[in-house]
Amino acid sequence: MLKLLRNARFRNWAAQALFLAAVVGVIVFFALTASANMRAQGITAGFGFLFQSTGWDINFSLLPYTPSDPYWKVLVIGMINTLFLGSISLILATMVGMVVAAARTARNPMLNAIGTIYVDTFRNVPILLQVFFWYAVYTRLPPPRQAYSVFDTVFLSARGLFIPALDVSAIAAVGASAAVIVGLGTALWIAHARRFARREPSLRRAAWLAVLALSFAVALLILFVGRGEEGTVISVPALKGLNFRGGLAIPPEFAALATAIMIYGGTYIAEVLRAGFLAVSRGQVEAATALGLRPWEVFSRIRLPLAIRMVLPTLINQYVWLLKATTLGIAVGFTDYFMVVAVSITQSGHTIELIALLIAGFLIVNYSLSTILNRVNKAVAIKGLSTS
Repeated sequence: MLKLLRNARFRNWAAQALFLAAVVGVIVFFALTASANMRAQGITAGFGFLFQSTGWDINFSLLPYTPSDPYWKVLVIGMINTLFLGSISLILATMVGMVVAAARTARNPMLNAIGTIYVDTFRNVPILLQVFFWYAVYTRLPPPRQAYSVFDTVFLSARGLFIPALDVSAIAAVGASAAVIVGLGTALWIAHARRFARREPSLRRAAWLAVLALSFAVALLILFVGRGEEGTVISVPALKGLNFRGGLAIPPEFAALATAIMIYGGTYIAEVLRAGFLAVSRGQVEAATALGLRPWEVFSRIRLPLAIRMVLPTLINQYVWLLKATTLGIAVGFTDYFMVVAVSITQSGHTIELIALLIAGFLIVNYSLSTILNRVNKAVAIKGLSTS
């Protein structure tokens, strides 16, 4: 025993085991205490309520939903809404940040001034106030009968943005999306995997193009088989009565959140990318210019890839933070995962179970996002340069 205690590795493992046991003991103690208190108050515990009907409606859903659907389905819809809002907001914020960072590092004084004013203005206004501001703007647009129209297929009004959408079953939509994702992943693997590096470039190009074409053909076939009752794959919105019917309705709540996250998050992403642009060696830019590359080619092929490689760890933190900012949707009534859980707590009374699901959901989403981006960071990191 004394010999084991002298072993540093054994002491480290023993300390970690004791710490883990203490944490588990504290969790078990609180769980048993909460269970006893709930039994004393006549509150039933467990997750059986997930299969009971909710009895309340939601204002935005990418999947078919009725008030008679169970709690587990509305929680899934809330998570899908969060992921949908988060993905669109992160893409838009990245695009805005890239433009502003390029302006702030440009040689033109006017572009520098515009980028600086943008960052200093929107970064110092709380994001919640920006959400309220854009919600007030979008809810004061013209009514549906006077809505702004684009080729009579896209409509913008105080009720929201109405755009054409797929008129297929949920299973068909999931199947088509899976086919496209698998096709894209396989094409990227064929194009960049080492085992195909010795193949002829033309043969590799033909292979991944064929895979892409096959995946899109399978996706179209799935969509055609799962088309709606009217026999069409695409549903176009049309004014019927006092509102639009058909297509996809994007409510003002969603638009306000996406706009606020795009503008506010774009300021922080711009500063991160600006640091990356400034870190790119001037000699590399001059070498690219000497080779005859145009300014846009120098930016897209030299400055931007190198800058992203250098600042990707910081960008990962910003993306995780902005994804958590989607919980502000409860302030304007957007049915994201956080709001769905809050309403479910009020309606069902299962506070502990739903809070546990809320924590688990965001842990899984944020950990998955950070893990994927960290893998990307390791794959594109410049050899010999620490990016941590």
